[in-house]
Amino acid sequence: MLLHEILKWTQSLPAWQSDAVARLLAKQTLTPDDEADLFALLKSAHGISDSKARTPKPLTADQIPAPVQNSTHVELRAMKNFRHVNAIAENQHLSFGASGLTVIYGDNGSGKSGYSRVLKRACRARDQMETIHPNANLPADKTAAAEAVFEIAINGVAQDDVCWTNGKTSPPELSSLAIFDSRCARAYLDSEDDFSYVPYGLDVFEGLAKVCRQLKTLIEAEHAQSAADLATFAPLQGDTPVGKFIANLSTKTTTAQIDVLATLSPETLAKHVELNKSLKENNPKEKASQLRLRARRIAAIASNAAAKGALVDQAVVARLCGLAESYRVAQAAATLAAKQFKEGENLLPGTGGEAWRELFDAARKFTLESHPGKTFPNLGANTPCPLCQQPLAEGAARLLRFEAFIQQEVEKTSQARRIALFAEYQQFAALALTLNIDDVTYGEIAGMDAKLATDSRAFEQALTARQEAIKAAVISHQWDGTDEALPSPAAQLQALADKLNVEAETLEKASDEVARYALQKQFNELDARVRLSQVKDAVATAVSRLGHQAKLKQCLSAVDTRSISLKASELAAKAVSKELADALNREFKALGVGSLCVMLQTRSDKGKPLHKLKLELPQSRNPGEILSEGEQRAIAIGSFLAEVGLSNGKGGIVFDDPVSSLDHRRRELVAKRLAAEAAHRQVIVFTHDIYFLCILDEEAKAASMPITTQSLTRRAEGFGIADPGLPFEGQKTNQRIGTLKAWHQTIAKLHRVGEEQEHRKQTVDAYSHLRITWERAVEEVLLRNVVLRFRKGIETLRLAGVVVEDDDFTQVFTGMKKCSNHAAHDKALMGGVAVPEPDELLTDIMALETWRDAVEQRSKVTEKRRK
Repeated sequence: MLLHEILKWTQSLPAWQSDAVARLLAKQTLTPDDEADLFALLKSAHGISDSKARTPKPLTADQIPAPVQNSTHVELRAMKNFRHVNAIAENQHLSFGASGLTVIYGDNGSGKSGYSRVLKRACRARDQMETIHPNANLPADKTAAAEAVFEIAINGVAQDDVCWTNGKTSPPELSSLAIFDSRCARAYLDSEDDFSYVPYGLDVFEGLAKVCRQLKTLIEAEHAQSAADLATFAPLQGDTPVGKFIANLSTKTTTAQIDVLATLSPETLAKHVELNKSLKENNPKEKASQLRLRARRIAAIASNAAAKGALVDQAVVARLCGLAESYRVAQAAATLAAKQFKEGENLLPGTGGEAWRELFDAARKFTLESHPGKTFPNLGANTPCPLCQQPLAEGAARLLRFEAFIQQEVEKTSQARRIALFAEYQQFAALALTLNIDDVTYGEIAGMDAKLATDSRAFEQALTARQEAIKAAVISHQWDGTDEALPSPAAQLQALADKLNVEAETLEKASDEVARYALQKQFNELDARVRLSQVKDAVATAVSRLGHQAKLKQCLSAVDTRSISLKASELAAKAVSKELADALNREFKALGVGSLCVMLQTRSDKGKPLHKLKLELPQSRNPGEILSEGEQRAIAIGSFLAEVGLSNGKGGIVFDDPVSSLDHRRRELVAKRLAAEAAHRQVIVFTHDIYFLCILDEEAKAASMPITTQSLTRRAEGFGIADPGLPFEGQKTNQRIGTLKAWHQTIAKLHRVGEEQEHRKQTVDAYSHLRITWERAVEEVLLRNVVLRFRKGIETLRLAGVVVEDDDFTQVFTGMKKCSNHAAHDKALMGGVAVPEPDELLTDIMALETWRDAVEQRSKVTEKRRK
């Protein structure tokens, strides 16, 4: 089978191409969205990312009819249990004749298309473009995928029900049924500007080649739009690493390589500026001398800042804090001892305190002069006091006790720590913490780094403030905040001095020709890198475009159509044959387009055989401009039947409105052809054409083929209600009389329950249908089908049973007149004529039936007598 050959071939194709084949088999024409999807999939296959993250959906076996053995005869017996198929009522049962012809009639809006869509999906027909939607009247949470059940028989034996769910793999047994659509065969303009017939499935190659050509156009357009304008980077070229890099930009260039050259540190940028200035300097030696002098001044300030900062740093604070704290603790202990000392006798306030100690020490020193030869405080009771110069008397003992107190350990410790603290404090308080930044130097620093100049002045003030805070803390013992580090500008000042020295060195080198050449080369390389950094993004974009173009070139090779043409020629050699040409010509003749002839042509192109069926047309123009719509439809039906006939299978065929666009003559030809085909296989026809239904019935009977007819109607429970009876227009006279009798019962009930308005309306409608039944009876009963509306001929042999008597005229005239009086344009209401009662309606229906029975009996007798 051709489609399975195509499936096997697609398994060796890139996934995007297999996806394209699947779309071409499912759609008559690919949409712009399809083209956009395939373009994205093609590019994605070659490394170009897709923003929508689309993935290919290659052709799979469940998208084409499953292989069925030619000896296997599958019959479709019924479709039932529809669920979520448009608005078709659930639990319907649509039966089909096991053999012969089955005709399903349905008006527009009856649900016929729903059955047709399910058949196309379940039988894997080529035309699956129409979507099967759930019932729009149901809430979203009550809907699901469409479902249906099929009753089938294989080789005459009934099988278990076959279930189908939309979106899942269709039952393989149903693949033996062929569904007609106008795309089974078509005419197209080939490379030699003539029209060729393409069997079902083979035209996918031309479609795929067309897709490839369209994608090629898109690739070339995008390739042109993606061109990288490398000429804009010409100024960067030269004898530098950047210049060589730019000259060799390619798809292999990486972003990391660009970053290495285009990313510059602040130091490198400063070096670039420095070199530029140095190379432009007129008297570099003098300038270098000035810079070195300035550097020395700033370096001295930096050194001073570092030194002065160290005088109030955490170590100094910690040392003073420790001395002060040690003295405070010793002093507290001495105070406690003094308190105990005073408790022994009544002493003056302050005795034992600091002032008292100083007074006692003064007395000790004065004794050396006033009492030579004596040792203080052992002066004796009769010795004058060194202070009041009165005899000591009992005070001599007190001096000894005072001396004992002074010589105690706590007192000595307190005195020693006080002396140590005072020595450190006195030295610290005498420190000068200014940085000595004169106005000229300050201006120079501000010219190069205004913030650094401000920070330096602020640091100088902070040093003095910190000194005062530490001095206050020694007394108050409140050290909070005095150990916080001060932001020193020493490092920045030294860096500035170093920078000036480097600039001076560069200027000194610039004064030497050899050194200047080296500097110029260094500057050129840095300058190229600076300019590269300015266009870094543009270079990255250009490299990206080069890579994109390289991938697009790969895409171009992927849309080459030569392999497609080779496979098409290979399969055409198998599928296109004289047998097919003869079958097509037979079908065209049977369907009234015998003037169109298909000729088999074989030729060689570069050693490869090419086969085609040339459709001979009077002019080399588009078929739509030469062939009528009816001719095109007849060609499609004929092509379908030819290919089905040559498949050697026994599967049934299904037609969905096959005679659209066909005139009366061709409808009769199609009906005759389908009736003949029903002798070989099951034929199912869906139609909304009541005339086509009637001629199918006639042709089936003429060919002695069984015919099963059903109709689809719309009722309160939904669409697609299967009814074994035909619509009124398709019924024979006796069937119509039966329908009218049943209708009468409904009208009589309405009359009984008082539904007067509905009773009147339906009575008028019933008389309208009774009138056309009289008309049908004249054709069918009185004239014995000698002449039928729309039939092309007159069957004179049927005249053998025709007798028209005066009473026939009277009966027909009276019946038609009464019906017209009560039905046409609702004259009964408009003209004041009373609407008949139900009993009167029944009497009029029975009058028609009685007349029909009498004429039938008379005609049989007459026909027998005449023959």
